[in-house]
Amino acid sequence: MAALSLAQLRRCYAEELRAAAPVRRHEAVVKAFATVPRDAFFGTGPWSIIPPKQMSARYVTPDADPRHLYHDVLIAIDAEKGINNGEPGLWARLLDQIEIKRGARILQVGAGTGYYSAILAQLAGPKGRVIAVEYEAALARAARRHLRPWRQIKVVQGDGTRHDPGKVDAVIVFAGATHPAPLWLTLLNDGGQLLMPLTGHNGWGIFLKVTRHGATYAAESLGSCGFFPCVGARDDAAARRLQQRMTGLHGRAAPIKSLHCGKPPLNTRDLWYAGPGFWLSRS
Repeated sequence: MAALSLAQLRRCYAEELRAAAPVRRHEAVVKAFATVPRDAFFGTGPWSIIPPKQMSARYVTPDADPRHLYHDVLIAIDAEKGINNGEPGLWARLLDQIEIKRGARILQVGAGTGYYSAILAQLAGPKGRVIAVEYEAALARAARRHLRPWRQIKVVQGDGTRHDPGKVDAVIVFAGATHPAPLWLTLLNDGGQLLMPLTGHNGWGIFLKVTRHGATYAAESLGSCGFFPCVGARDDAAARRLQQRMTGLHGRAAPIKSLHCGKPPLNTRDLWYAGPGFWLSRS
């Protein structure tokens, strides 16, 4: 039997993500993973691979065959700093839970080497716009190089909590924060969505989805996650409080309904968690 081409492997990889993530709402998510060449974003192998269900079982691929990359695994980008490319199955599931329309403007915080920037660009289409911000200068340079074929992407080296690209339809954060940067909420158009990992002191927490409706923000938890910390969006005291909240869940979903700016009212029974400049309520 003839070996599959890389294009065929990408299609098989995307179909596996469809089933395992799962992807149930947006066919465009499957198409994006089937289209973007993952092997174009990590240099020449061998590569250091991290199985997401067994993080301690890291291994190095036996050779530089790009076929090793078309699985639901993490790829180490900077092993010393603990930076990896992120789990495709997780991001396929998350992107299936939000509405990225053709022509959308997206702020991405934490571009890495650009793989998920390209996925977002595929979802937004050629008339869309992705502003991909990366704090690490070396990674930003790599992302610019890898993303040359996607003219609708602008890579910015800097602090993603402070970069203001103007109004956007989505803010998607690829690093763990204890609170949303105030700018992220301000930038959202009406109906726009924020997707971010809200993580405690040990780097683990929940994925938070926020949808703006005028002056109010609906919120919900999309499950648990673990992430590298987000520069400019960490607070030690808030991280400890969130860790306590996560422990109290005992595996249950976080009972979140709304996000509010400012400090919570005294003695409110609705409070689930409060961080710098915001709080999450049960109603």
